[in-house]
Amino acid sequence: MNEYERWLSVSLDDPDLTEELQSIQGKPEEINDRFYRNLEFGTGGLRGVIGAGTNRMNVYTVRKATQGLSNYLNKHKAEGVTPSVAIAHDSRIKSDVFARESAAVLAANGIKAYLYPQLMPTPALSYAVRYLKCDAGICVTASHNPAKYNGYKAYGSDGCQVTLEMADEILAEINSLDIFEDVKKVPFEEGLESGLIQWIGEDCVNAFLDDVQSQSVLGGTDGSLRIVYTPLNGSGKMCVTRILDRIGVTDVHIVPEQSEPDGNFPTCPFPNPEIREALQKGLELCEKVEPTLLLATDPDCDRVGIAVNQNGEYILLTGNEVGILLLDFIASQKKEKGTLPKDPVAVTTIVSTDMVDAIAKDYGVEMRRVLTGFKYIGDQIASLEAEGHPERYILGFEESYGYLSGGYVRDKDAVDGSMLICEMAYYYKKKGMTLVDAINALYEKYGYYCNGLCNFGFEGEDGMKKMDSIMTTLRTHTPAEIAGQKVIGWSDYQESVRYDGDEKSEITLPKSNVLEYRMEDGSKLIVRPSGTEPKIKIYLSAKADSRDAVAAVIEKMKAAVPALLGI
Repeated sequence: MNEYERWLSVSLDDPDLTEELQSIQGKPEEINDRFYRNLEFGTGGLRGVIGAGTNRMNVYTVRKATQGLSNYLNKHKAEGVTPSVAIAHDSRIKSDVFARESAAVLAANGIKAYLYPQLMPTPALSYAVRYLKCDAGICVTASHNPAKYNGYKAYGSDGCQVTLEMADEILAEINSLDIFEDVKKVPFEEGLESGLIQWIGEDCVNAFLDDVQSQSVLGGTDGSLRIVYTPLNGSGKMCVTRILDRIGVTDVHIVPEQSEPDGNFPTCPFPNPEIREALQKGLELCEKVEPTLLLATDPDCDRVGIAVNQNGEYILLTGNEVGILLLDFIASQKKEKGTLPKDPVAVTTIVSTDMVDAIAKDYGVEMRRVLTGFKYIGDQIASLEAEGHPERYILGFEESYGYLSGGYVRDKDAVDGSMLICEMAYYYKKKGMTLVDAINALYEKYGYYCNGLCNFGFEGEDGMKKMDSIMTTLRTHTPAEIAGQKVIGWSDYQESVRYDGDEKSEITLPKSNVLEYRMEDGSKLIVRPSGTEPKIKIYLSAKADSRDAVAAVIEKMKAAVPALLGI
């Protein structure tokens, strides 16, 4: 309440904030939700609801975070060196404002800020950090969250999202600051005049597209592929259409209602290419133009979802299925052309499908598993680069629709993903097959793998406590069975320990708040609180001899999840 009264007494720069604070007077629950904590800064930066208060995304929380980053960079800079930071933003509400405010704080701290003059995909920010040899990066985005959210992703000099150590140091700096008294800022125009704020040029954009194009597997297409594309009112349109044009995919129909940037996302309240509702407008256009493929990139264009024309019906493929197809396509084509490197490496996460292991084995590809978060895939790319063998890396993917086939960035890239998916669809079209036919052929060869995902939301302070309670209970009371299947092994990634029956071993991955249970029929269940949203995610996986059999196992596991969580 003291902090609320302080905010109410200050003359705030943003009149929207003052209006909101006045509207919640006398409403203790509303006040508490905005001020019961500071918006948490971690390896994913900041993410939260846009609005007034310390637990909201607004110009003050963004400035404070940037001041913390500035203090960190100035403490670690070499003598006589001016640190620099690249900044990008997507189409979300106030994204452009937060990007400029970040630049103004950096400039006030003697740090050079390079700012894209237009909205750009998240991977283009990762690229700019390395291209401009910056010390850090900021991307203002909340990815696929609903319109009320925004966020602030922070990147290190390697183009990866910040490490845990760097995040902790920045957080310590942030926590030492008063949100109103300790933040430096110059007028944006003054920063431009001094040269401490500079626009990122078209040369960087072209270089990014050149490096994406260099990942082309087929070297282009003959223009016969027709697609429908939706950027979901986000930042993907310019880069995706330009890269598709470069590889000869010119018959592109853009969903008109979702073509232009709009942070309100009026036709898709959840702008997430994982869910069918977000693709509805695209599917309606598909009925008219009958493309081979529907592509949908999320608002910051780091993830891409697809629907495939299968005899006039549009079938959505999962992120796991596209990852399976891409690994097989890239490995088979490189092997055929003689360009598959010696000791090739692919990387995915602990929650992604096990089917890629069988495919990787067939092609002699080393399959590496990392924690959820593309920065961990980026770390693997960096380690191969440090060993002098960057060519060994051929693909990284997450089940959440994120893909990357080259080391030119250190984040998932829907520009690259869109190009590869179109080339893959073109390749199979020439063989008289769709991508649905292709994934079915792989299931016939390797067995029927199926994955499922359950999401449980926990809003507000009570929600955070409930999530903590669920994880504590699961840690102290390991279930003996799940969905009628005996639990024969489990792993606690927070404690870095794995149990297989009575055998105990160490997990060598970084610590993470994740629990995994393995059942005697080979199925698996993983529990993970989201790092970017107030929810717990449950990942399910199984394998069987038929599509119906494996689907039945997943459905039975889904039905058992609420009781497992005690909700």
